[in-house]
Amino acid sequence: MFSPATRKSGHGVFKNRKDSPAAPDSSPITPAVDNRKSISDGSVTNRTRTGTPAPWISRLSVLARIPPKTSEKIDDGDHPVYIGEFPQIVRKEQTDFIQKYVPGQGCIAGGMDKVTALSWMVCGRRLFVWSYLSPASNKCVALDIPSDVSESTDAQQKPHSGTNWLLCIINWNYVHGNSIDARRKLKSAGIVLYIPKTQAVVYWPDIYSEDKTTPIRCLTTLEELGIASSPEHGKSPPSLRHHFRSESHMAEPSSFSSLIATAVHGKQYVCLALASTSNGQLWELICSPTRIYSKRVYDSIVASSSLVGEGGQAIRSKGYPRSLVWLFPSLSVEDSYRQFFLLSEHEIHCFSVDLSSDFSISKLWSNEIIGTDDEFAIKKDLANEMRTWPLDVQVDDRGKEMNILVVTFCKDRVSGKSYMRYSLLTMQYISGMELMDPAASMHKRILEKKSPIQVIIPKARVEEEELLFSMRLRTGGKPSGSVVILSGDGTATIFHYWRNSTRLYQFNLPYDAGKVLDVSVFPSLENSEEGAWTVLTEKAGVWAIPEKAVLLGGVESPERSLSHKESSKDGSGDDKQNLINVGNLATVKSRSEVWDPIDQDKGNFGRNMRAGHDEEVEVLVGHLFHDFLHSGQVEGSLEKLKNSGAFERDGLMNAFALLSRSIVDTLAKHWTTTRGAEIVALAAVSTQLMEKRQKHQKLLEFLALSKCHEELCLKQRLALHVVMEHGEKLAAMIELRELQNMISQSRPTVDDSLNFGSEREVSGSLWDLIQIVGERARRNTVLLMDRDNAEVFFSKVSDLEEVFYCLDRHLGSIICMEQPIKIQIQRASELSNACATLVHSAIHYKNEHQMWYPSPDGLMPWYCQHAVRTGLWALASFMVHILNECEVDLSAKSDVCSHLEVIANIILEAYLGAIAVKVELEEEHKVLVEEYWNRRNILLDSLYQQIKVFVEAQCQDSVEEAREEKEMIFRKLSANLLSIGRRHEGYQTLWNICFDLDDTTLLKNLMHESMGPKGGFSNFVFKQLHEKRQFSQLLSLGEEFPEELATFLKDHPDLLWLHEIFLHRFSSASKTLHVLALSEDRSFAATEEMIPGFGEAELILPDRKRLLYLSKIAAMAGEDVIYRADVERIDADLRILSSQEEILKILPDEEEKRNIGFQLLPPSDLIRLCLNYPTAELVLKAFDIFAWTSSSFRTRNRTLLEECWKIAVDLDEWEKLYQFSVAVGWSDEDTLRVLEKTVLFKASQRCYGPESESFEGGFDEVLPLRLAPMEPSDLMGHAASVEMILMQHKDFPNAGKLMLTAVMLGSARADVGVEDVAPME
Repeated sequence: MFSPATRKSGHGVFKNRKDSPAAPDSSPITPAVDNRKSISDGSVTNRTRTGTPAPWISRLSVLARIPPKTSEKIDDGDHPVYIGEFPQIVRKEQTDFIQKYVPGQGCIAGGMDKVTALSWMVCGRRLFVWSYLSPASNKCVALDIPSDVSESTDAQQKPHSGTNWLLCIINWNYVHGNSIDARRKLKSAGIVLYIPKTQAVVYWPDIYSEDKTTPIRCLTTLEELGIASSPEHGKSPPSLRHHFRSESHMAEPSSFSSLIATAVHGKQYVCLALASTSNGQLWELICSPTRIYSKRVYDSIVASSSLVGEGGQAIRSKGYPRSLVWLFPSLSVEDSYRQFFLLSEHEIHCFSVDLSSDFSISKLWSNEIIGTDDEFAIKKDLANEMRTWPLDVQVDDRGKEMNILVVTFCKDRVSGKSYMRYSLLTMQYISGMELMDPAASMHKRILEKKSPIQVIIPKARVEEEELLFSMRLRTGGKPSGSVVILSGDGTATIFHYWRNSTRLYQFNLPYDAGKVLDVSVFPSLENSEEGAWTVLTEKAGVWAIPEKAVLLGGVESPERSLSHKESSKDGSGDDKQNLINVGNLATVKSRSEVWDPIDQDKGNFGRNMRAGHDEEVEVLVGHLFHDFLHSGQVEGSLEKLKNSGAFERDGLMNAFALLSRSIVDTLAKHWTTTRGAEIVALAAVSTQLMEKRQKHQKLLEFLALSKCHEELCLKQRLALHVVMEHGEKLAAMIELRELQNMISQSRPTVDDSLNFGSEREVSGSLWDLIQIVGERARRNTVLLMDRDNAEVFFSKVSDLEEVFYCLDRHLGSIICMEQPIKIQIQRASELSNACATLVHSAIHYKNEHQMWYPSPDGLMPWYCQHAVRTGLWALASFMVHILNECEVDLSAKSDVCSHLEVIANIILEAYLGAIAVKVELEEEHKVLVEEYWNRRNILLDSLYQQIKVFVEAQCQDSVEEAREEKEMIFRKLSANLLSIGRRHEGYQTLWNICFDLDDTTLLKNLMHESMGPKGGFSNFVFKQLHEKRQFSQLLSLGEEFPEELATFLKDHPDLLWLHEIFLHRFSSASKTLHVLALSEDRSFAATEEMIPGFGEAELILPDRKRLLYLSKIAAMAGEDVIYRADVERIDADLRILSSQEEILKILPDEEEKRNIGFQLLPPSDLIRLCLNYPTAELVLKAFDIFAWTSSSFRTRNRTLLEECWKIAVDLDEWEKLYQFSVAVGWSDEDTLRVLEKTVLFKASQRCYGPESESFEGGFDEVLPLRLAPMEPSDLMGHAASVEMILMQHKDFPNAGKLMLTAVMLGSARADVGVEDVAPME
């Protein structure tokens, strides 16, 4: 584990320095793996105290010490979880390798690839590649390393071991992301392998192809760049092989320190690899199926800094550049350029490589990480008492953050002791810099520290160069923000910064179990989620570290090292014993030996989901239930439970709900030793499910006999609802298991010789779905990693909704579009049967146990939840796509339609249930309702269209005799669809069926069935008939649906009056006709057939007059209380319409006539039209319109009325009349005769004369002729009378008497003379 810091010379940090003093004898160092001696008597150096057997025994001691699972519950353990053994071929090769070479060493090298989820291991001269998602159950690819580039050709010579082996995996499918599906689709992958001792690069274009045994080789130490060896050229010349074998005699040979690779678009099996060397070179390797082209891109990427040794001698720092890493871990199809980072001694460099043409590399920017600015980087110590070296860098999946592992060599000024400090530096882009032009950002700072540097170990021992530069960094696992530091001696330390405290957790195996080869992340189903840390060991298989183990097992940073090496200080051995858990794994414990009692409470980090009281209640409920199982007695149980508060907590955390879940989610003990797909063939699966059902039924009996059921119904409805849903899911799972049995028995046995596609076809889509759901559960619960997918699926009954969630997210991988359409239909039908079985079984259980359920108000069934609806819709959408887009024979379409009908009904019922619950809870449900309507219409319309296709196919003859047969077939095929449409108000489908059958009786029956608050189906039918302009059929339905049709026709007054007359509502019809005649809407739906004289064109003035006459007749027929007033108003409007006709006839402007046409003008517009053409006839027509409007109209338009009087005065030459009357000397008769011809006289006679007519009062109410003496005027801005209007005229001073005489004569009786008119004051 952690070793304490030791006293060591500050300049002895690197072992290769000549002036470096040797390590003191008081500080022994654990021998490197290469130097461990083989003991012929069977003893092993550094054997753990437990006396475990040697690693070549059939079962490793570390595995033997794993305690067997004795509990049926899924325990949230705080220790690593064993995922699985190596593939058998790997284990066999390890055995041969150990016997042939060095006992105790299981392999040469190994690693894990996060993007493809593949593990690799080199044993002897063979490379093995397999998926670490499920190691023992996946096929392993074995690749032979060519002997001319392998590390040793001598069987007796020990192979070189270390972490310098570099391997890159290229996914030719361009599948990227973190989902399990992406990794399952990996069917073609290439490998680039670098062998450190021979400095050779080996390339396998496709490890999954039959030609994977013929790799391409390249010897990178050749001075002639670009020379490569291909399978066709045979082996390398003997002289070259001798050159590599004698490499130890060369002066400081350089080797690759980092290697990355990427696929090249548009070129099959061509990839580009980039490698950096420890002496500052950057190499470019273009790998093709025929040869490898190598090119040295940079001879010196960065200038190496140097350390000053004793005596002032400059010592060159080696090992840089350290790391190459892509900006994004996966390649997108659209990428023609790809960026990568390079970590140098004090900077991060960003490069871009062109993948589309010449593979040119250009530098974008560089950013200092060790410098003088403490705000943006690590501050350099100018006194040379501290030196900092970056060891490795990792970039997150978003390409936004960079984590850099750094080590600082320090020297205590007081004691003179030297030590090393390990830290983690997190850098991020300065805001906006990631989008900046590279040319503009070349000399600018690009990165900044996201947070202060986090110290991992403040004081650690001074390590040697080989171990220091072997450390690697891994990111992306749980807990969020944690990182793993891999040491070259086979340890893995998890660093987690939590609540301002540094926590360390070290995964370390006993020596007989080998080293930790690599660490990756077990991918979660969601791309946004982080997965558990996954560890590849040398001989102990693959392990996963749960998040809880890291949180509870972490300790504060001690003054220790990250390696195996121990200190000689007193007490170090005892300290290590306190930190190592020998009974399980050599992992750090979170026990009282490490933390004090106060820290133990803090160590839970808030992970306890229930308080101690809740746990006591859960234990009590379980105890009472088990007593009931053994004795059948329940006396006193209710009182005990009430006193303990068992009925105080509702929902999933209720003790009864937790007990029910533990029953249905029990794991079978006898399944733990059975792995692989064959588990589902065992009768134990069905037996276990039946046992769960019996036990769950016993729980219901316990609730009933103890009266707990009544208590839950009253106080905790949700908890009881959860318990009953567990029963539903268990019944559904049992039926699904039976369905899977039937499918398995009907399919042929899968032979090992079958390829991937054939195997998928034979296994079936349901089996693939079971595997995906089980694997998702295993990933979400790391403690289930050692279980089989199918075992987990059939055990986790309470999470049955996951079936539909995975169906939505992974349907594309279960049913591949590349498969034949027949296979797609078969797999979709199988999934449809499975979904229908689950839901129908749950509903059947609910119907049988209806009396057990609480009141359903506000409780949503599990099969109505969003995840279930979404999964079902994904499957239904796929079947709709097949029906509408694919060329399929009729029999296959018929099969798809039958399944789609079932799924459609389930989906729509689920939506109804969800909407009902939201309405009850008064939650927003508008979006859900619209989604329900849209999906209902899509499903029903698709089914209807297919039914029509089937009918046409069966009745191709169009003879008269085939019509009855066609109708009969259509009725039969549409029966189920008609039922679904009735249930879910699929009005369009119902209408289509009735319309195609021409069945009025069926239509009317459906209209009677669906008569909701908004009219229901009847309103839909009315709308369809109106859109089709089938007005006769529409009005005929008014006989059976009078009120419904009346409601619908409120928006269609052109038809409403006909229906009102049919209902003998004459007064209402009169009002409707009156409004229709004067409406601005110029359209009219009535046809010539319905009303003679009416056409289908827009309403014209004669049509409006006819409507007014009809309105008058209807009003007189109604004879209600106010019918006389209605008739008067109708007559007034008729006169206004007549006036408009007359005005248009005498209007002098023809263009204005054409513009107006036959449209109805409002009275105010009509009056202004007359005033725009001021003739005597038009002005008098304006007074006529005023007369037949209304009193309120005249009041509102008083100004317009005054304008009429002013224009009427101007139409006569009053000054000339006055002068002529004076010159001639008019008599009274002459004056009367002349004034009667003036417009002023005629206007006065029309408005104020004894025979004048008007509607709603006279003009005197608005504008009297004269005001009485002393009568005040309260009209601001308006003339008080006609007399005042006349007084404002320019001729009034002279001709005022004539004007006033004309007005008074017009308003007087016919026999009044001039002498009778009152003189003007």
